[in-house]
Amino acid sequence: MSYKVAVIGGGPGGYVAAIRAAQLGAKVAIIEQDVVGGTCLNRGCIPAKALLAGAARLKGIQKADTFGIEVSEYNLDYSRLVSRKDAVVKQLIQGIEYLLKRNKIELIKGKGRLKAKGLIEVNTPEGEKINVEAENIILATGTEPAVIGSFDYNGKNVVTSNEALTWQDVPSELIIIGGGYIGCEFATLFAAFGSKVTILEAMPSILPMVDSELSRRLSRVLKKDGVDIKTRVKVTDVTDEGHKVEVTLSDGKKLTADKVLLAIGRRFNTQGLGLEDVGIALGPKGEIVVDDYFKTNIDGIYAIGDVINKVQLAYVASAQGKAVAETILGKPGKVNFDAVPYTIFTIPEIAGVGLTKEAAEEKGLKVKVGKFDYKANGKALCNGETEGMVKVIADASSDRVLGVFLMGSHATELIGEGVLAVDKGMTTEELANTIHAHPTLSECIKEAAESIYFLSNK
Repeated sequence: MSYKVAVIGGGPGGYVAAIRAAQLGAKVAIIEQDVVGGTCLNRGCIPAKALLAGAARLKGIQKADTFGIEVSEYNLDYSRLVSRKDAVVKQLIQGIEYLLKRNKIELIKGKGRLKAKGLIEVNTPEGEKINVEAENIILATGTEPAVIGSFDYNGKNVVTSNEALTWQDVPSELIIIGGGYIGCEFATLFAAFGSKVTILEAMPSILPMVDSELSRRLSRVLKKDGVDIKTRVKVTDVTDEGHKVEVTLSDGKKLTADKVLLAIGRRFNTQGLGLEDVGIALGPKGEIVVDDYFKTNIDGIYAIGDVINKVQLAYVASAQGKAVAETILGKPGKVNFDAVPYTIFTIPEIAGVGLTKEAAEEKGLKVKVGKFDYKANGKALCNGETEGMVKVIADASSDRVLGVFLMGSHATELIGEGVLAVDKGMTTEELANTIHAHPTLSECIKEAAESIYFLSNK
């Protein structure tokens, strides 16, 4: 079995790389030990958003009376919501399998391991060993949720996001360890369905990676929804006592809940890959080291996606997959990491791209900041969704847009305009003078840009 390109890992980086390579004329194989789609489709982005869509519908019902609609009674069948989530995932898996087949990509089921440069050994589910030869090998094995060995992780009452997505019932009490985007999305989800949720975060605030003003605003919203947020706390022990899970903090205080969700980061899937057999270099955190074109230190072997620890996002892995396929086949492709958006599907949503005010000033740049609040936007008022704001960061001397940050309804859709502005080096003048449809939420971005440009040029 010989190929121009062989990909280990069929996630959003791996299958995009395979498809692009096939489109460019290569004979391609994907080696996948589970099902295609990776974490994003099977245990991450898609299933979580399918469940969160249910939470949004429920919140809409709860405030229907503000639109003159009286709902006297409703019931939550959470298991049906989970079944719908599973159906969405299944449909998308079938879509990927169809794309692989249409592009004549061979899907080899099994665990791939590097045996030598240009040689992969695949252990199939049936116990066979298959040798796959390839001129070029792409490693796209991703990550898994991190756990702490001393905690009583068992996948039942002490879980990661993998298991939480499969629950058939809503826990009455839930402690989430970690206030990053995964922790906050699950807090939003289960609080909407009636759980008593507590977030434990070691940093001074939840979502420490996002714009601080948006983080503070979301914290207020979550607290209003009944989520107890404890920051600057360290968890020293988690013990499953059967009927309850006990969480011990560094100050000796103990908390209990029915379930504990560990949302403390992710670990690289590099074990059992044979990296040491071929001498592939790893970084300080265990990630695979690559250059700007995703080449490892071994000629003909590349790596993309979460496992290289550039930006751990599915759509970044896809961009890397396209770029590496083009590089292999003579069309060197790169990814602009300065214009990568982040999206957080809390209610309301948060999204951002580029430099925050603080990050820009750390680089020695003088900046101008424009803001606009959702409560002053006509569409937001019509929708009854006025919680939110837009913030635009611009270079004070060149007027170039450095960053765009949003919190509010449809923020994860609206950020596309911000990505274009940052990626293409637009100025606030250009953004402010671009006609936006009315009434739309996108006018918030225009208004934030106007607050910089027009006030700076009175």
